Amino acid sequence: MLTNKAGKGGKGSLVCLVEGTKSCDISSVFNKITLAKRKEVLEVTLDFSSSMEIAARLSFPNARLTTDRFHVQQLVSEALQEMRITLRWKAIQEENEEVRQAKKNNKRYREKIYENGDTKKQLLARSRYLLFKPSSKWTHRQQERAIVLFELFPELEHAYNLTMNFRNIYETSTTRDQAHTRFTNWFQKVEEQHLDSFTTTAHYLHDHLDTIINYFPDRSTNASAESFNAKLKGFRALVRGVSDKKFFLFRVSRIYG
Repeated sequence: MLTNKAGKGGKGSLVCLVEGTKSCDISSVFNKITLAKRKEVLEVTLDFSSSMEIAARLSFPNARLTTDRFHVQQLVSEALQEMRITLRWKAIQEENEEVRQAKKNNKRYREKIYENGDTKKQLLARSRYLLFKPSSKWTHRQQERAIVLFELFPELEHAYNLTMNFRNIYETSTTRDQAHTRFTNWFQKVEEQHLDSFTTTAHYLHDHLDTIINYFPDRSTNASAESFNAKLKGFRALVRGVSDKKFFLFRVSRIYG
């Protein structure tokens, strides 16, 4: 699914639904548009899919490719959540060992409860949503949980700060050069922290930096296309699948058209 801007006649957007993800299939659909029209396209926003990128380059020779902000930030957030989940499984493993040791010594196992009322594994399980939000938007309970969480796991606090700093780049940068400098500084901070999941993410983003910084300063995004795609998936789930595609598309056009 791609969103682009049409030139000459002013800015506009095009959302196209294509079955499959092969670059040849996508290109064959776009190539039904005349070459003259395709040359008017100035920008295409897309995710990290290599097949989508190949199709866009083949079909829209004059277009600038922009990696969508949502997918970039999602990758960094997933790196943070991966750390949290890894620590949670480690906490569960530690608890299993302590339970076995208590049984071996004919003692009753008592799990430690921290100041906010959570055990270690509960602390890591219930901190999922607070790690997505800036600290200014935490509830009182989330603030209490974060204090205990970051005291127990300082590496998670470093990772959270890296995530918020990354988000801040998108919110405050206004030019490609400014964004490029800030992203480069962020990559350096990641290297200094030695966090495996973030190091992998940083290397991946560095390889795609040329298309990532194209977001600035126009701030083009395919959020509308992603939103529409989510609505289609929700509608398909509501009707429990699709057996008649033509009728399904007719219903979609009547509801969302």
